[in-house]
Amino acid sequence: MKITLLTVGKTDVAWVKEGLQTYISRLKHYFPFVMNEIPELKNVSSLSKEQIKTREGELILKQIRPNDDVILLDEHGKEYTSMKWAEVLEKKISTEGRDITFVIGGAYGFSDEVYHRANSKISLSQMTFSHQMVRTIFVEQLYRAFTIMRGEPYHHE
Repeated sequence: MKITLLTVGKTDVAWVKEGLQTYISRLKHYFPFVMNEIPELKNVSSLSKEQIKTREGELILKQIRPNDDVILLDEHGKEYTSMKWAEVLEKKISTEGRDITFVIGGAYGFSDEVYHRANSKISLSQMTFSHQMVRTIFVEQLYRAFTIMRGEPYHHE
C-alpha cells in the first residue's frame, strides 16, 4: 500500500520546491509516498478551458490504477481539521487497504471524467492557493496527520 500525489504541472519556484522536498523526505519515514507530476499541456492558447480540462483529465486518468482510492483536492471538497483528517486517513489505511492517489488538477480544475472516477474530494481551505503552493501545504498536512496518528509532538492542540 502506498500514497501517491498526482499533480498537473511542475513545481518551478525554488522555495516551494525546497519546502515540498522537506515534507516529502519526512513523510517517507512513515509511509511509502511518491509524487508524480504530469507536464503542463503545450500550445493551449487556442483551446477552451473545457478542452484543457479534458486533455489534462485524460493524462490524469492514465496515471490512476483501477483499484486506487482517488481523492481530488478540490475547492468543493470536504474540509477537515488536522485532527479529524488524521482520523480519516488512519481509517482509510487500516480498513480499506487500497493505494491512495491524491490529485491536484490544473488551473481550471478537473474534467467531468476525473470527477466521475474520484472516490471523494477534500478541500484544504475555502481560500484559493497557487497550484504549486498547495502541493507543499498538502504534503505538510499528510506529514502532520502521521505525526498525530503516532502521538508525536509535531501538532499542538
